[in-house]
Order: sequence, then structure tokens, then C-alpha cells
Amino acid sequence: MTARGNRWVLVGIVVTLLFGCRPTCLPVLFRLWGGKGTTTPVELARTLVGLLARAFPDRAIHLVADAAYHGKPLQDLPERVTWTTRIQRNAVPYHPAPPPTGKRGRPHTKGDRIGAPAQAAAGAWRQATVARYGRTDTVHIAEVACLWYGAFGKRTGRLIAVCDTAGNRVRELLVFTTDRTATTGQIITRYAARCSIEVAIETAKGSMGVGQARNRVPAAVQRTVPFGMLMMSLVYYRYTRYGHHPDDVTARRTAAPWYTTKTEPSFEDMLAKLRRTIIAARFLPEPQGQPTSQQIAAVHRAWASAAT
Repeated sequence: MTARGNRWVLVGIVVTLLFGCRPTCLPVLFRLWGGKGTTTPVELARTLVGLLARAFPDRAIHLVADAAYHGKPLQDLPERVTWTTRIQRNAVPYHPAPPPTGKRGRPHTKGDRIGAPAQAAAGAWRQATVARYGRTDTVHIAEVACLWYGAFGKRTGRLIAVCDTAGNRVRELLVFTTDRTATTGQIITRYAARCSIEVAIETAKGSMGVGQARNRVPAAVQRTVPFGMLMMSLVYYRYTRYGHHPDDVTARRTAAPWYTTKTEPSFEDMLAKLRRTIIAARFLPEPQGQPTSQQIAAVHRAWASAAT
């Protein structure tokens, strides 16, 4: 495939690092969309979620996706796998199916139509405090149990509306989730964490060089992006387990005093520390006497290059 760009379907695991206050997405699974007439992105996402569910058979999995990921391929998700996404403003939510009447004929699969999503929760606003985007906000929330029949079939979920000012529709967000046990605040926090995958994509394109790839051979196109993003996830893992030190931020702010608000290490800091470790291991694979002055100078030059 030769093109200006490709569309990838990514699944990442969102974590909060011990030394950070914001969620971090670690990409782990990938599929390249082949274009119109091929397997749809929603079907690819369903395949990746199935792989993740089989890898963790004893764990509940909560998926969060943008507005493009909904539809019939997601109607057969296991009960322990929940899906949260933005609901279209022209979607048609329904009340849950009424109980069987005992009469002959097929039972109802859905209740009465509720109306447009923006109208479904009208008049039910309440004030709440939620954690999102690294801060705590006071917002207004409305919630209604319903079916998004066209996207998730008979699986009952919840329509959640969030806005900064009740009734005035200021920055209103409409979310549908199949999770019926988590609190509304948890759902909002979970959906806000979805932005971490955008940060991961930007980091992979920049610091990891994925955005500079110029591939024409199909195998290279299919391998470069997943390899770069997996290496990025490993850099996070390595730094968290073996590389972090509380003085890293202090040292960085001393070297670059214009970072007056820096409170936690960035991915570039993690990558630079890994480079220094690799460089030192390359020149000093084992203690065999004192290093030469040329080796010491080479290590110092490499460290300075990695720091920039």
C-alpha cells in the first residue's frame, strides 16, 4: 500500500504511573485498516478486544473509544467486557425491554423510544464533582438507563450527559456505556482518560520516529508502526521498573530552568535515560580495568547528544 498515511486501529492499556498524575496509554495491539470494501475499523476493534479478553480471561475489561467505534460487531461482547463511547446526536435510544407479559408471541426486545439523546436526560440534571484531565471539576450530570439498539442491540446501558452549566448545554458531552455497575463519576473519569491514546500517538510519531517512516513494501508498512509503539510501551515499562529516581525531575529543571512547572518526568526524559544506559553498556560491557580517556570522552559526548 502506497499512500500519504494509514489508518490504524489501536488498543492500549491505560495506567497511572507511580510518579505521574495523568493516565498513560501503553499501546499493545494493532490492526491496519485496508480501506473501503475491507474489514471495517469497528470489526478490527472487535477482533483486538477479543484477543485481549482471551489473554485476560479472569479480568473485567473496560473499553473506551471515540465516536467512530460503535455498531453491530460489538453486540456479542462478553458481559465482563464493557464499552464506553460518545453517542451520536441523531441516535435513537430506547427504554429497556419490558418484562414478558405471558402472552403468545415473541417478547419485546426493546421498550418505547425515548427521543434524541440530548433530550433524553432533560430535567434530570444534578451537580457532581469528577476527576478528569489531571484536575477536579464541578459539573452537571444527567443519566438514564436505555438501549442503544442500533449499536449494541439488546444490551442495556446508560446514557450519560455532562455539561459545565446545567440546562444551557455549555460544552455538553453525551456518552453511552454498557457498564451498569460503575458510578457516573467513574465513567466520566474513564472516558476522559481516552485522550491518553492521542498523547501516545503523538509521542510515537515524534520521539519514537514513527511519523517519519517512509515505507512502500507492504510488510514494512504493517510492521513499522506497531514496532515503534511497542518499543514506546517498553520504554515506559523499563523506566517505571528500573530507571525512575526522584531526583530526575530536579536534575532536569536544573539543566533547563525554563521548565518552571515541571513536576514529573516526560517521555523524552525516560528515553534519554535509557539511551545513556545503553551507551554505557556498549562502551563498558564488563569491568576490565579502567576505561581509556577516549572511551570516557565518547560516553560524555553520547550523553550530551542524548540529553538534547
